Amino acid sequence: MDLKVILISLLLGVFCYCNPQKEGNECISANAKHCGECIQAGAKCGWCEQEVRELKCSAVLTAAEAIFMFYVRLILFVIFETSIDSSIPKEKGGIFSQPQSFDLKFKRAEDYPIDLYYLMDLSYSMKDDLENVKNLGTSLMLEMKKITSDFHIGFGSFVEKTVMPYISTTPSKLLNPCTGDQNCTSPFSYKNVLSLTSDGNMFNSLVGKQQISGNLDSPEGGFDAIMQVAVCGKEIGWRNVTRLLVFSTDAGFHFAGDGKLGGIVLPNDGKCHLEDNVYTMSHYYDYPSIAHLVQKLSDNNIQTIFAVTEEFQPVYQELKNLIPKSAVGTLSANSSNVINLIIDAYNSLSSEVILDNSKLPEGVEIEYKSQCKNGVVNDKDDGRKCSNISIGDEVNFNITVTSKGCPNEGKSETIKIKPLGFTEEVEIILNFICDCQCQNNDVVKKSEKCSLNGTFECGACRCFEGRVGRNCECSSNDMATDDMDHNCRKNNNTDICSNNGECVCGTCECKKRPNPEERYSGQFCECDNFNCDRSGNKLCGGNGRCVCRECICDPMWSGRACDCSLDNSTCLATNKQICNGRGRCECGVCKCTDPKFQGPTCETCPTCPGVCCIQAGATSKMKTCKEECSYFNLITVKDRNKLPQPNDYPYPVMHCKERDANDCWFYYTYAVNDTEREVHVVDKLDCPSGPDIIPIVAGVVAGIVLIGLALLLIWKLLMIIHDRREFAKFEKEKMNAKWDTQENPIYKSPINQFQNPNYGRKAAVL
Repeated sequence: MDLKVILISLLLGVFCYCNPQKEGNECISANAKHCGECIQAGAKCGWCEQEVRELKCSAVLTAAEAIFMFYVRLILFVIFETSIDSSIPKEKGGIFSQPQSFDLKFKRAEDYPIDLYYLMDLSYSMKDDLENVKNLGTSLMLEMKKITSDFHIGFGSFVEKTVMPYISTTPSKLLNPCTGDQNCTSPFSYKNVLSLTSDGNMFNSLVGKQQISGNLDSPEGGFDAIMQVAVCGKEIGWRNVTRLLVFSTDAGFHFAGDGKLGGIVLPNDGKCHLEDNVYTMSHYYDYPSIAHLVQKLSDNNIQTIFAVTEEFQPVYQELKNLIPKSAVGTLSANSSNVINLIIDAYNSLSSEVILDNSKLPEGVEIEYKSQCKNGVVNDKDDGRKCSNISIGDEVNFNITVTSKGCPNEGKSETIKIKPLGFTEEVEIILNFICDCQCQNNDVVKKSEKCSLNGTFECGACRCFEGRVGRNCECSSNDMATDDMDHNCRKNNNTDICSNNGECVCGTCECKKRPNPEERYSGQFCECDNFNCDRSGNKLCGGNGRCVCRECICDPMWSGRACDCSLDNSTCLATNKQICNGRGRCECGVCKCTDPKFQGPTCETCPTCPGVCCIQAGATSKMKTCKEECSYFNLITVKDRNKLPQPNDYPYPVMHCKERDANDCWFYYTYAVNDTEREVHVVDKLDCPSGPDIIPIVAGVVAGIVLIGLALLLIWKLLMIIHDRREFAKFEKEKMNAKWDTQENPIYKSPINQFQNPNYGRKAAVL
């Protein structure tokens, strides 16, 4: 077995560099009273031994810049073998503020022994699969011999918990749970059929005698079986080698909580309960949870291969993501591809190494950084693993251990690091030295500096119990008296220490800020150096310092935020006058008082040349305004593209336009150089053209005609619609008419009948 025991003594180091730094805010927030508390506050915290009033505990600089009082001794005891190597020196010194690091090297060994346990679902749906597995022993043995000369194989089977509603509990179904003329064995939870052995023929013989069983629900009780395989190491026959568990099924799984359906409420205890190689407590304990399985598989260094049908691939893929060092393979309908599946899964698992560590002590952190094959570097969560490792490949892990305090009162702690799926591990023993060396040297008990009420150590007083104050001058029982509080108020209307500190022995102890450069000060902590006016997001504009919430400006600066420059050099015009004599200089910027002038020094005057002169240049009537135009040089150009552009001259060029009495635009530029003023004007006016009457009239006429036609078409359309509706109404009434076939009550027939009264009497006489 490859084992390393590394003993690391982590000494919380002491520094003396009394200028506070911006980093390490936790050092100030800790409000440490003595050196031991300070160095436990953070990795970069240091205690200043000098007798300074403020910030005894603060962040230190690098080792080269800090005064190093004493150093850490890192002592390593290594029991070393082949698989894992370490480049840690046996003795190493360093400042505690830097985390302690060491290297572990992993090399994939050749011909490494393998134990493989085949756990199979024997519910009725796996009937055809069992026939193929019966000859698995010798076939798999031949294939695995190509990988290792030391291979053991075992077999187990599972069905379901032996209670309702998972199985039928009628007597006949307990004997034969299958229907029809099928001959099945009684239902069971888990059986260890064959412990791990190197005899492949025995595997074939015992597996060949197995019979299919049956249950009622679709999910199976495989988690019960996995738990027993993991924790019953003696019964299964696990060796201290690579351990593979092949889980073969065509269904889902029950997990913690499902046992309530059968009245089982006790959580799985994670212990071995095999009697005569049969799990006997399935009716008593619930199914294990996924997290419980992960823990037990990891504790026992078992790598799981899920050989499942395609239908349940997504389910077991999600399960694989929760179980480190596991793989999923697609099982054919009759398990004919199981050997190739196992070989592929083993190659995938063995080509990846993942480091894991035991539970860390409180305040201890560990970080991993891996240097994998082909120069691939991983850190953070991926720093624990390397992939695609072949036999003989070597990868390196850099492991950093940091302590932020003294767990368990400084007693030694142990961390174990191991690659998942392997039994080898590295054991790191941490010894914590939690007090400063200066607490043992030059210590003065009952020192006069501490009012005889404390010990003077590491440049500060460590008061006896019941005493407080910088010099232990007060009793803790007197801290809250009214007299002391009165001495800590500026007046009766203010808070104690302006709510920026604590009243200790009648004296304000101001709060510490997270930023060491920010401080409260004053007798009543009423002042600070960070609440002054800002300019450009800088305190006091970056041109002064904040003293008691007011800016004290540097020379040549003024204003509440020191953002007003008193330097007038930026306001000098080319004629050496301040703002060209046409403005005043305020805070280094010209404020022009003459509205005609503008620019940084009030030298630009876009409208200074008279419009008469510009118009005269544009209309070739210069003589009419000759006197008015004599103070500048007028230059005419053909079109606007010929006008000077701002980049054509080293001095400002202003583009302007004016409108004359005829509503015409003329364009010009105005520029002032060192010697003269230049005006460039376009010699052609831009006048608006008159309207074209013919198109307007034609458009109006065409519009009227089109509108008339549109109205006619609309009227015609409406009439057509109306006529069609009336005709349809007529047709409907015609179809619905019902004529009365009886006689007309006022009808009178035109035929009248009369009977001769003597007609019957004559006949009687004869």
